[in-house]
Amino acid sequence: MLVAVAAFVLAADIITKAIVVAHLRPDQPVHLLGNVLEFWLTRNPGAAFSVGTGETAVFTVIAFGVIVYIARTARKLYSAGWAIALGLLLGGAMGNLGDRIFRAPGLFRGYVVDWIGVVPRYYPIFNLADSAIVCGGILTVILAMRGYHLDGTRSVDERSADEHGVDEHGVDNRGDRPAGPGASAGESTEPAESAGPTEP
Repeated sequence: MLVAVAAFVLAADIITKAIVVAHLRPDQPVHLLGNVLEFWLTRNPGAAFSVGTGETAVFTVIAFGVIVYIARTARKLYSAGWAIALGLLLGGAMGNLGDRIFRAPGLFRGYVVDWIGVVPRYYPIFNLADSAIVCGGILTVILAMRGYHLDGTRSVDERSADEHGVDEHGVDNRGDRPAGPGASAGESTEPAESAGPTEP
């Protein structure tokens, strides 16, 4: 699933950038919803959302590092949620890295094509790869906070586990507890048989 998600993001990013470069001009934005949503061709030398302009080579190295880390992590990945999150991050990183490698002004220094403007007067212009990176990052935080691991297991909060009678591995441990208050281990809790009337 990780590879499928990454491939979809990468393909969508490449195709949309090719269309934008072929049909849009930097000085002629296309307004769809007035000043709220518009398509505007820009060249970004920095990271996502025009952060860190002038450090193109640095972000190229970071993108390579992210791709290598995710590729190594994929070998122990058995969680669908994590596969989607890392697939979004991988596809987004590869999409922008492709621009840095193949676009002007040169190898590993290329400018990233940005074209989506949501209230661009106040918010940086971005592309589909940037969107995938942000969504993947948000999903990663959610999965980590909810205790989901790469191998498909999930951490159980100790307090919640105690209340529900399960341990951290999800095993029911209520059979080891005394059956009622005041009952010690090995002590029967069944009511004793009532003594019948004594013979005169």
